[in-house]
Amino acid sequence: MTYQLHSPWNELLRPPWVGRQPKPRFTGLTMVIDKGMDLVTTEHWLSLAADYVDFIKLGFGTAPLYPAEQLIKKISLAKSYGVDIYPGGTLLEVAVLQGKTEEFLALVKELGFTYVEVSAGTIDISPSHRRQIITEAHTLGLGVLTEVGKKDTEAPFEPKAIARQIQEDLAAGAYRVIVEARESGRGIGIYDNTGHIRNDVLEAILDGVTRPESIIWETPLVSQQKELLIKLGHSASLGNIQPGDVLALEATRLGMRSDTLRFNMEEVTVGAHAETATVP
Repeated sequence: MTYQLHSPWNELLRPPWVGRQPKPRFTGLTMVIDKGMDLVTTEHWLSLAADYVDFIKLGFGTAPLYPAEQLIKKISLAKSYGVDIYPGGTLLEVAVLQGKTEEFLALVKELGFTYVEVSAGTIDISPSHRRQIITEAHTLGLGVLTEVGKKDTEAPFEPKAIARQIQEDLAAGAYRVIVEARESGRGIGIYDNTGHIRNDVLEAILDGVTRPESIIWETPLVSQQKELLIKLGHSASLGNIQPGDVLALEATRLGMRSDTLRFNMEEVTVGAHAETATVP
């Protein structure tokens, strides 16, 4: 399928950065972090941005704080717009600590969530237990995203170990693996204390993973989104995107933002010259 701009732009312009997949897509996924949008705001936002969103994460442990009726409506609303939705991984970690993993997964399914996130950002989960959770979620019909890396900025982040965990999670059945960056995006994961990408860390992870397209990179800062897309291309999957940044991110993916348009200037110019040449 060819990616098209919304009418009335379809007949006039094409995306300068070609190759972007429309939904349902398997690369270039966008995961949005929702920290508590009300239902009215959510519906208005989805009516505008749903074509550009693949996952909504109800951040941290916010899901239990919704009135039950509103939570169920919000889940149903996201699904009605073709967007998968899941509770934050920290909530599952609470369930693991309290010995309620099985009951947690059953409730996630009952409420209508489509995915679950398996993480160990704060607690430690043994490899066997991690695999067991993934298997149990699949048995219930839930999709699985996993997350690698700790939320503590002082915790070690060893790229080779991260790559091994990504490989193990994918082998266990995870659909995608998220690389931790929290909300700050500074001094954690692949980012230095200023929020810039540590190229050596990024490359070491990519070198150790056989399916790099299966990674969702958390990019909470707009500068990180632009930097990572320029490095990896518009098919890189990005997460922890703020709801209000979705259209700007999509414009960046399409080459309709200065940072990425300049990489496509030659193609755009050639196309323009070709059109001019046909004019009598």
